[in-house]
Amino acid sequence: SAGGAAEGRAMRARALWALLAALRAGWCLLPQSGYLHPDEFFQAPEVMAGDILNLQVFYPWEFLSSFPCRTAVFPLMTSGVTYWAIKSLQQLDICSSCINSYALLVSPRLLFTIFSFILDYSVYRLAPFWEADLWKALVLLAGSYVTLVFYTRTFTNTLEGLLFALLMVLVSSKKSNGSSVEPTSSPLIGVITTAGFFNRPTFLAFALMPLLYWAGLIVDSQRSIKTVINHFLKLILCACFTAIVFITADTFYFTSVSLDNLYSINKGSIFDIIAQLHEKMVVTPFNFLSYNLNPRNLALHGSHPRVTHFTVNGIMLFGVLHVLAIGAGFKMLKKYVHQLMRVKLCYRGLSGLLVHSEGNPTLLLFYFVPLAFLSLFSHQEPRFLIPLILPLVLFSASQDRAVKWKHLIIIFNLLGAFLFGCLHQGGLIPCLFHLEQLIHSPVPSNHPRHYTLLFAHTYMPPRFLLNIKKTDVHIQVIDMAGSGEETLCQTIKQQASDFTCSNCHIFVIIPGTVRATIEKCGVSFKNETVIFPHLSMEDPPQMSILSTGNWRSQLGLYILQLGIDQ
Repeated sequence: SAGGAAEGRAMRARALWALLAALRAGWCLLPQSGYLHPDEFFQAPEVMAGDILNLQVFYPWEFLSSFPCRTAVFPLMTSGVTYWAIKSLQQLDICSSCINSYALLVSPRLLFTIFSFILDYSVYRLAPFWEADLWKALVLLAGSYVTLVFYTRTFTNTLEGLLFALLMVLVSSKKSNGSSVEPTSSPLIGVITTAGFFNRPTFLAFALMPLLYWAGLIVDSQRSIKTVINHFLKLILCACFTAIVFITADTFYFTSVSLDNLYSINKGSIFDIIAQLHEKMVVTPFNFLSYNLNPRNLALHGSHPRVTHFTVNGIMLFGVLHVLAIGAGFKMLKKYVHQLMRVKLCYRGLSGLLVHSEGNPTLLLFYFVPLAFLSLFSHQEPRFLIPLILPLVLFSASQDRAVKWKHLIIIFNLLGAFLFGCLHQGGLIPCLFHLEQLIHSPVPSNHPRHYTLLFAHTYMPPRFLLNIKKTDVHIQVIDMAGSGEETLCQTIKQQASDFTCSNCHIFVIIPGTVRATIEKCGVSFKNETVIFPHLSMEDPPQMSILSTGNWRSQLGLYILQLGIDQ
């Protein structure tokens, strides 16, 4: 029967979702070797490893106390908590060797992976409300490489996506029978909106449509103006309270203010304490905005055409789902323009228009309005769009839009997962694991070994994965980034000329595509380790070599040890 067949499809979809959920957790623990962007390390784990575990790290410019642009609250609540737990286990002798490169990498990622199931919960709550097929939406979400790869990494964009999902759940809590929004949602909406703003000020672009939708529902469902004002007051008060918490936490973190020196200012005067806090007050989102609203600053990080999000990044992340959304968007736009010309929309309320129109255009607005706002900025990276996966899968799972494209969707996500989860800069994390073991291997003599690690033409190496204490002066990390041949050779020769002790070891880490450049430097190497696979898009492999038997050399990361006879 038709009912039995539908139940069978639902059972298969549940089993597939469970399998994909297990893959998400298992691949995190494996761990994933792909390195997406330096921000996944340098906006939380690297900073917290330095603060809590006292490891040698590189503090990015956003966390410098002179002009802090990132709140410390979320890094402390995520990577900070996991590192504090690891440190406590080691101090209590429960786990004597807890602090190692694997634990340092995987523990914050595992927390984010657990948090990523907020997306699945949100789909579970929202699918009936937005008339989407629940299990199709869950499979689309769990099978997307964006969920498998980006949402298991320590990005601020990941947190932005989770907060956006929670906001969508809260504003969609109005029942289909027309009953009013739960009064508890107003304070929570205020808290989440402010927390999202402090995490990334761009959150306001994502929050705009949910907030407008919620405001429309409140106004439509409440007959008393007093009740409406009460809802908005609750939201504003909770938003202000949340902002005060973030500002206070960041002020204590980024300045020298402490409870002791505040108390010693004047034991009898609370006003002096408030004045001291006000003088040193840190409001990170304002610093972030003042920096990013300057086009010259954005140009330092790369300028892109304003249509990059629409034409490139959306397709790179979501594939055919993005194309289908654009097609549906144009159709609905054409329909509404036609209706406006016939003057039919003048007699319908905002929420009535959005909720009752065929195809739930609100979901399209939840998708395209943030996309349009983010497109106003010249710096456009794919990860900026990852919060949009939720409205997109809900829209795609309604009216069977994605079903006929399922084979293309599967191939697209398999390729995306392999490219970004394994290949992209994929040798760097295993390389750091290898070097950490090498550095911490037992020393046979009483003379400590000195290591110089020179990285060139790779993404920034996260120093915390080397697990080096700040007190250890025998290990030096040099990041040459994308230096030219002359600068690179000059630095390597300089390091070789400083080779003065028998216990000194110099390692040069480069992708296989730059191996030939190093050979021109006139230095010899006594050991060579190749880590496979490693794809550098900044130094892409030569197609002529890829088609030969020597293709592995182009897709490897080389660890070259300088010879001692320099």
